[in-house]
Amino acid sequence: MSSVVTIGLDIAKSVFQLHGVDASGAVVLRRRLPRSRMLAFFEKQAPCLIGIEACGTSHYWGRELSRLGHDVRLIPPSYVKPYVKRQKNDAADAEAICEAVTRPNMRFVPIKSPEQQSIMIAHRTRAILTRQRTQLSNAIRGHTAEFGLVAPVGRNGLEMLIAIIADAADKRVPIDARAALQMLIAQLRL
Repeated sequence: MSSVVTIGLDIAKSVFQLHGVDASGAVVLRRRLPRSRMLAFFEKQAPCLIGIEACGTSHYWGRELSRLGHDVRLIPPSYVKPYVKRQKNDAADAEAICEAVTRPNMRFVPIKSPEQQSIMIAHRTRAILTRQRTQLSNAIRGHTAEFGLVAPVGRNGLEMLIAIIADAADKRVPIDARAALQMLIAQLRL
């Protein structure tokens, strides 16, 4: 049996698909591998070129497999798609990745370090929280508008609405609506 020189690895949540070829391009490996056995399998494998689609967990696997001496290259999914020869499934994807990684003009995604990923997580978390704050503000404005309460755009206008909602003596906001709006305001304050 020839030795594997290139592996296309389709990563998933629990079971990964491998497609390996030798130096002549002949298929020498087709295998499904559970996540728990990934590193043990690649520890025994001679160093080779491994292609992985750049998606969730690909940077982690890229770092881990590189530590074992393999040459790992991450490929944007849109660059792999033209190489899929038959119906979309994990085995076909692994084969397409294996084919794509050997192309001379292929572009690759650099493997991010844990520090780089941490910075990305901080930025994405901030973006999520900003969107949520905007959604909550818009919900409060929309709900109070149903009672004829409209305020100017911006934080000051929103604070005016919040003050009206907080004022139990103000009868323009019904009790049930006030309770629901106070939950939105509490979430907004977080």
